[in-house]
Amino acid sequence: MLIRQSEEIPSSEITPKEDYINRRRFIGSAGAAGLALSAGLLSTREAFASTKLQTVKSALTTTGEDLTSYKDVTSYNNFYEFGTGKSEPAIYAKDLPTRPWTLKIDGKVKKPLTFDIDTLLKLRPLEERVYRHRCVEAWSMVIPWIGYSLSELIKLCEPLSTAKYVQFLSWYDKKYMHWPGQTSINWPYSEGLRMDEAMHPLTLLTFGLYGEVLPNQNGAPLRLTVPWKYGFKSAKSIVAIRFLDHQPPTTWNDLAPDEYGFYSNVNPNVDHPRWTQKTERRIGLPFYQQKRTTLFLNGYADQVGSLYAGMDLKKNF
Repeated sequence: MLIRQSEEIPSSEITPKEDYINRRRFIGSAGAAGLALSAGLLSTREAFASTKLQTVKSALTTTGEDLTSYKDVTSYNNFYEFGTGKSEPAIYAKDLPTRPWTLKIDGKVKKPLTFDIDTLLKLRPLEERVYRHRCVEAWSMVIPWIGYSLSELIKLCEPLSTAKYVQFLSWYDKKYMHWPGQTSINWPYSEGLRMDEAMHPLTLLTFGLYGEVLPNQNGAPLRLTVPWKYGFKSAKSIVAIRFLDHQPPTTWNDLAPDEYGFYSNVNPNVDHPRWTQKTERRIGLPFYQQKRTTLFLNGYADQVGSLYAGMDLKKNF
Protein backbone atom coordinates (compact mmCIF):
# COMPACT_ATOMS: atom_id res chain seq x y z
CA MET A 1 0.00 0.00 0.00
CA LEU A 2 1.30 3.46 -0.89
CA ILE A 3 1.38 5.85 2.06
CA ARG A 4 1.77 9.51 1.27
CA GLN A 5 3.92 11.52 3.68
CA SER A 6 2.81 15.06 4.47
CA GLU A 7 5.25 17.84 3.59
CA GLU A 8 7.49 19.11 6.38
CA ILE A 9 6.57 22.53 7.78
CA PRO A 10 9.38 25.10 7.25
CA SER A 11 10.98 26.31 10.50
CA SER A 12 9.94 29.87 9.65
CA GLU A 13 6.31 28.80 9.88
CA ILE A 14 6.33 26.84 13.14
CA THR A 15 2.89 26.86 14.74
CA PRO A 16 2.53 28.07 18.33
CA LYS A 17 2.32 25.21 20.86
CA GLU A 18 -1.37 25.78 21.80
CA ASP A 19 -2.46 25.88 18.15
CA TYR A 20 -0.32 22.84 17.43
CA ILE A 21 -2.00 20.83 20.20
CA ASN A 22 -5.47 21.80 18.94
CA ARG A 23 -4.42 20.91 15.42
CA ARG A 24 -3.16 17.49 16.56
CA ARG A 25 -6.49 16.84 18.30
CA PHE A 26 -8.34 17.73 15.12
CA ILE A 27 -6.12 15.53 12.97
CA GLY A 28 -6.49 12.69 15.46
CA SER A 29 -10.28 12.82 15.32
CA ALA A 30 -10.30 13.23 11.53
CA GLY A 31 -7.85 10.36 11.17
CA ALA A 32 -10.03 8.15 13.33
CA ALA A 33 -13.02 9.02 11.16
CA GLY A 34 -11.01 8.30 8.04
CA LEU A 35 -9.90 4.96 9.39
CA ALA A 36 -13.47 4.10 10.28
CA LEU A 37 -14.60 5.02 6.76
CA SER A 38 -11.78 3.01 5.21
CA ALA A 39 -12.63 0.06 7.42
CA GLY A 40 -16.24 0.36 6.37
CA LEU A 41 -15.35 0.38 2.67
CA LEU A 42 -12.99 -2.52 3.16
CA SER A 43 -15.55 -4.56 5.05
CA THR A 44 -18.11 -3.84 2.32
CA ARG A 45 -15.67 -4.98 -0.36
CA GLU A 46 -14.78 -8.10 1.59
CA ALA A 47 -18.43 -8.84 2.25
CA PHE A 48 -19.22 -8.63 -1.46
CA ALA A 49 -16.18 -10.70 -2.40
CA SER A 50 -17.41 -13.55 -0.21
CA THR A 51 -21.04 -13.28 -1.28
CA LYS A 52 -22.69 -16.69 -1.55
CA LEU A 53 -24.64 -17.26 -4.75
CA GLN A 54 -27.85 -19.24 -4.80
CA THR A 55 -27.67 -21.89 -7.52
CA VAL A 56 -29.76 -24.64 -9.05
CA LYS A 57 -28.55 -27.99 -10.32
CA SER A 58 -27.50 -28.15 -13.95
CA ALA A 59 -27.41 -31.11 -16.30
CA LEU A 60 -24.78 -29.28 -18.37
CA THR A 61 -21.83 -30.26 -16.25
CA THR A 62 -18.71 -32.38 -16.28
CA THR A 63 -18.93 -35.36 -13.93
CA GLY A 64 -16.55 -37.96 -12.61
CA GLU A 65 -13.52 -35.73 -12.15
CA ASP A 66 -12.08 -34.24 -9.00
CA LEU A 67 -12.37 -30.48 -8.70
CA THR A 68 -9.26 -28.35 -8.77
CA SER A 69 -8.93 -26.69 -5.37
CA TYR A 70 -10.22 -23.16 -4.81
CA LYS A 71 -6.69 -22.13 -3.88
CA ASP A 72 -5.25 -23.32 -7.19
CA VAL A 73 -8.12 -21.92 -9.25
CA THR A 74 -7.68 -18.49 -7.71
CA SER A 75 -3.88 -18.32 -7.53
CA TYR A 76 -2.79 -19.75 -10.89
CA ASN A 77 -4.25 -17.43 -13.52
CA ASN A 78 -3.76 -15.80 -16.89
CA PHE A 79 -4.97 -12.19 -16.76
CA TYR A 80 -2.37 -10.11 -18.56
CA GLU A 81 -3.89 -6.80 -17.57
CA PHE A 82 -2.61 -7.62 -14.09
CA GLY A 83 0.66 -9.36 -14.85
CA THR A 84 2.19 -12.02 -17.06
CA GLY A 85 3.15 -14.36 -14.22
CA LYS A 86 0.61 -16.91 -13.04
CA SER A 87 0.63 -15.63 -9.46
CA GLU A 88 0.54 -11.91 -10.31
CA PRO A 89 -3.20 -11.45 -11.06
CA ALA A 90 -4.08 -12.60 -7.53
CA ILE A 91 -1.79 -9.86 -6.21
CA TYR A 92 -2.45 -6.97 -8.56
CA ALA A 93 -6.14 -7.40 -9.50
CA LYS A 94 -7.32 -6.64 -5.97
CA ASP A 95 -8.09 -3.02 -6.88
CA LEU A 96 -10.22 -3.85 -9.92
CA PRO A 97 -13.44 -1.83 -9.26
CA THR A 98 -16.32 -4.28 -9.73
CA ARG A 99 -19.05 -1.91 -8.48
CA PRO A 100 -20.64 -0.07 -10.18
CA TRP A 101 -20.38 -2.19 -13.35
CA THR A 102 -22.41 -2.04 -16.52
CA LEU A 103 -22.57 -4.24 -19.60
CA LYS A 104 -23.42 -2.56 -22.90
CA ILE A 105 -24.88 -4.64 -25.74
CA ASP A 106 -25.16 -3.17 -29.23
CA GLY A 107 -24.45 -3.75 -32.89
CA LYS A 108 -26.76 -5.71 -35.14
CA VAL A 109 -29.61 -6.19 -32.69
CA LYS A 110 -33.18 -4.94 -32.56
CA LYS A 111 -32.83 -4.02 -28.90
CA PRO A 112 -29.51 -2.49 -27.80
CA LEU A 113 -29.41 -2.86 -24.04
CA THR A 114 -27.35 -1.77 -21.05
CA PHE A 115 -27.40 -3.82 -17.86
CA ASP A 116 -26.15 -3.23 -14.36
CA ILE A 117 -24.26 -6.24 -13.08
CA ASP A 118 -26.72 -6.85 -10.25
CA THR A 119 -29.59 -6.87 -12.73
CA LEU A 120 -27.72 -9.43 -14.82
CA LEU A 121 -27.31 -11.62 -11.76
CA LYS A 122 -31.08 -11.75 -11.32
CA LEU A 123 -32.12 -12.29 -14.94
CA ARG A 124 -32.04 -16.07 -14.77
CA PRO A 125 -31.55 -18.75 -12.11
CA LEU A 126 -27.84 -19.27 -11.55
CA GLU A 127 -26.51 -22.75 -12.25
CA GLU A 128 -23.37 -24.43 -11.01
CA ARG A 129 -21.66 -26.18 -13.89
CA VAL A 130 -18.47 -28.15 -13.44
CA TYR A 131 -16.42 -27.67 -16.60
CA ARG A 132 -12.98 -28.75 -17.70
CA HIS A 133 -10.83 -25.69 -18.28
CA ARG A 134 -7.96 -26.15 -20.77
CA CYS A 135 -5.28 -23.51 -21.31
CA VAL A 136 -3.39 -23.18 -24.59
CA GLU A 137 -0.19 -23.49 -22.52
CA ALA A 138 -1.13 -27.17 -22.00
CA TRP A 139 -2.37 -27.07 -18.42
CA SER A 140 -5.89 -27.76 -17.21
CA MET A 141 -8.27 -27.52 -14.26
CA VAL A 142 -11.77 -28.70 -13.32
CA ILE A 143 -13.80 -25.76 -12.05
CA PRO A 144 -17.35 -25.37 -10.63
CA TRP A 145 -18.41 -22.22 -12.48
CA ILE A 146 -21.65 -20.35 -11.71
CA GLY A 147 -23.83 -18.58 -14.27
CA TYR A 148 -26.37 -19.23 -16.99
CA SER A 149 -26.23 -19.81 -20.73
CA LEU A 150 -25.17 -16.74 -22.69
CA SER A 151 -27.98 -17.53 -25.11
CA GLU A 152 -30.52 -16.41 -22.48
CA LEU A 153 -29.06 -12.90 -22.58
CA ILE A 154 -28.66 -12.88 -26.35
CA LYS A 155 -32.36 -13.65 -26.85
CA LEU A 156 -33.33 -10.48 -25.00
CA CYS A 157 -31.44 -8.36 -27.53
CA GLU A 158 -33.10 -9.96 -30.56
CA PRO A 159 -30.10 -10.18 -32.93
CA LEU A 160 -30.72 -9.34 -36.57
CA SER A 161 -30.33 -12.00 -39.26
CA THR A 162 -27.15 -10.21 -40.34
CA ALA A 163 -25.49 -10.83 -36.96
CA LYS A 164 -22.99 -13.62 -37.63
CA TYR A 165 -20.43 -13.03 -34.90
CA VAL A 166 -20.31 -11.80 -31.31
CA GLN A 167 -17.45 -9.69 -29.96
CA PHE A 168 -16.59 -9.37 -26.26
CA LEU A 169 -14.60 -6.42 -24.93
CA SER A 170 -12.95 -6.45 -21.53
CA TRP A 171 -12.65 -3.62 -19.03
CA TYR A 172 -9.52 -1.55 -19.34
CA ASP A 173 -8.17 1.35 -17.32
CA LYS A 174 -4.40 1.75 -17.41
CA LYS A 175 -4.25 3.43 -14.01
CA TYR A 176 -5.33 0.15 -12.42
CA MET A 177 -3.28 -2.14 -14.64
CA HIS A 178 0.01 -3.60 -13.53
CA TRP A 179 1.61 -4.77 -16.74
CA PRO A 180 0.09 -3.36 -19.98
CA GLY A 181 2.96 -1.00 -20.76
CA GLN A 182 5.36 -3.94 -20.86
CA THR A 183 3.42 -6.05 -23.34
CA SER A 184 2.71 -5.63 -27.04
CA ILE A 185 -1.01 -6.26 -26.59
CA ASN A 186 -3.41 -3.74 -28.07
CA TRP A 187 -5.86 -3.05 -25.23
CA PRO A 188 -8.71 -3.44 -24.45
CA TYR A 189 -8.79 -7.22 -24.66
CA SER A 190 -11.08 -8.45 -27.42
CA GLU A 191 -12.48 -11.92 -28.09
CA GLY A 192 -15.14 -13.30 -30.38
CA LEU A 193 -17.35 -16.24 -31.22
CA ARG A 194 -19.41 -17.27 -34.17
CA MET A 195 -23.11 -16.76 -33.47
CA ASP A 196 -23.89 -20.47 -33.22
CA GLU A 197 -21.02 -20.93 -30.74
CA ALA A 198 -22.30 -18.04 -28.62
CA MET A 199 -25.83 -19.48 -28.68
CA HIS A 200 -24.76 -22.99 -27.67
CA PRO A 201 -26.13 -23.92 -24.22
CA LEU A 202 -22.64 -24.78 -22.93
CA THR A 203 -21.40 -21.21 -23.45
CA LEU A 204 -21.70 -19.79 -19.97
CA LEU A 205 -22.16 -16.19 -18.86
CA THR A 206 -20.20 -16.58 -15.65
CA PHE A 207 -20.58 -14.70 -12.36
CA GLY A 208 -18.92 -16.98 -9.84
CA LEU A 209 -17.11 -20.14 -8.89
CA TYR A 210 -17.15 -22.44 -5.89
CA GLY A 211 -20.46 -20.96 -4.72
CA GLU A 212 -19.18 -17.37 -4.52
CA VAL A 213 -18.86 -14.36 -6.80
CA LEU A 214 -15.83 -14.37 -9.09
CA PRO A 215 -12.57 -13.29 -7.50
CA ASN A 216 -11.03 -10.35 -9.36
CA GLN A 217 -8.17 -12.45 -10.72
CA ASN A 218 -10.65 -14.84 -12.31
CA GLY A 219 -12.40 -12.13 -14.32
CA ALA A 220 -14.82 -10.46 -11.92
CA PRO A 221 -17.56 -9.52 -12.01
CA LEU A 222 -18.54 -11.06 -15.35
CA ARG A 223 -16.72 -13.37 -17.73
CA LEU A 224 -17.34 -15.92 -20.42
CA THR A 225 -16.68 -19.64 -20.11
CA VAL A 226 -16.45 -21.64 -23.35
CA PRO A 227 -15.31 -25.07 -22.15
CA TRP A 228 -14.40 -26.66 -25.49
CA LYS A 229 -12.01 -23.83 -26.42
CA TYR A 230 -8.66 -22.80 -24.99
CA GLY A 231 -9.01 -20.56 -21.97
CA PHE A 232 -8.03 -17.28 -23.64
CA LYS A 233 -11.26 -17.42 -25.66
CA SER A 234 -13.23 -16.94 -22.43
CA ALA A 235 -13.04 -13.16 -22.06
CA LYS A 236 -12.77 -11.74 -18.53
CA SER A 237 -14.27 -8.62 -16.90
CA ILE A 238 -16.58 -7.96 -19.85
CA VAL A 239 -18.01 -4.47 -20.35
CA ALA A 240 -19.35 -4.70 -23.91
CA ILE A 241 -20.89 -7.27 -26.24
CA ARG A 242 -21.25 -6.40 -29.92
CA PHE A 243 -23.09 -8.28 -32.64
CA LEU A 244 -21.36 -8.05 -36.01
CA ASP A 245 -21.78 -9.19 -39.60
CA HIS A 246 -18.06 -9.94 -39.87
CA GLN A 247 -15.43 -11.77 -37.86
CA PRO A 248 -14.16 -9.42 -35.15
CA PRO A 249 -10.50 -8.81 -34.40
CA THR A 250 -9.39 -10.79 -31.38
CA THR A 251 -6.41 -10.01 -29.19
CA TRP A 252 -4.24 -13.11 -29.42
CA ASN A 253 -5.11 -13.84 -33.03
CA ASP A 254 -4.04 -10.31 -33.96
CA LEU A 255 -0.87 -10.61 -31.91
CA ALA A 256 0.27 -14.00 -33.25
CA PRO A 257 -2.07 -15.41 -35.94
CA ASP A 258 0.19 -18.41 -36.61
CA GLU A 259 -0.06 -19.46 -32.97
CA TYR A 260 -3.59 -18.48 -31.91
CA GLY A 261 -6.35 -19.12 -34.42
CA PHE A 262 -9.74 -17.44 -34.24
CA TYR A 263 -11.49 -20.70 -33.35
CA SER A 264 -8.90 -22.05 -30.90
CA ASN A 265 -10.83 -25.23 -30.23
CA VAL A 266 -9.00 -27.70 -28.00
CA ASN A 267 -7.48 -30.11 -30.50
CA PRO A 268 -4.69 -32.59 -29.67
CA ASN A 269 -4.05 -32.98 -33.41
CA VAL A 270 -3.03 -29.34 -33.87
CA ASP A 271 0.11 -28.48 -31.94
CA HIS A 272 1.07 -25.00 -30.91
CA PRO A 273 4.22 -24.06 -32.90
CA ARG A 274 6.24 -24.11 -29.68
CA TRP A 275 4.80 -27.10 -27.81
CA THR A 276 2.57 -30.15 -28.17
CA GLN A 277 -1.15 -30.09 -27.45
CA LYS A 278 -1.42 -33.87 -27.29
CA THR A 279 -0.98 -33.88 -23.52
CA GLU A 280 -1.67 -31.52 -20.64
CA ARG A 281 -0.91 -31.28 -16.94
CA ARG A 282 -3.69 -31.04 -14.39
CA ILE A 283 -2.95 -28.26 -11.93
CA GLY A 284 -3.09 -29.16 -8.23
CA LEU A 285 -2.17 -32.82 -8.52
CA PRO A 286 1.17 -34.33 -7.48
CA PHE A 287 3.68 -33.93 -10.29
CA TYR A 288 3.67 -37.61 -11.22
CA GLN A 289 -0.13 -37.55 -11.60
CA GLN A 290 -0.46 -34.33 -13.59
CA LYS A 291 0.16 -35.55 -17.14
CA ARG A 292 -2.87 -36.71 -19.09
CA THR A 293 -4.03 -37.06 -22.68
CA THR A 294 -5.78 -34.03 -24.14
CA LEU A 295 -9.35 -34.72 -25.25
CA PHE A 296 -10.66 -33.49 -28.58
CA LEU A 297 -12.79 -30.39 -28.00
CA ASN A 298 -11.77 -30.79 -24.35
CA GLY A 299 -14.13 -33.75 -24.02
CA TYR A 300 -17.22 -31.90 -25.30
CA ALA A 301 -17.23 -33.29 -28.84
CA ASP A 302 -20.59 -35.01 -28.40
CA GLN A 303 -22.20 -31.70 -27.47
CA VAL A 304 -20.50 -29.26 -29.86
CA GLY A 305 -18.94 -31.34 -32.63
CA SER A 306 -21.84 -30.64 -35.00
CA LEU A 307 -20.94 -26.94 -34.98
CA TYR A 308 -17.88 -27.77 -37.06
CA ALA A 309 -19.27 -30.40 -39.41
CA GLY A 310 -17.42 -30.25 -42.71
CA MET A 311 -14.77 -27.83 -41.45
CA ASP A 312 -11.05 -28.48 -41.64
CA LEU A 313 -10.14 -27.94 -37.99
CA LYS A 314 -6.42 -28.02 -38.76
CA LYS A 315 -6.82 -25.11 -41.15
CA ASN A 316 -9.43 -23.39 -38.99
CA PHE A 317 -7.49 -23.89 -35.78
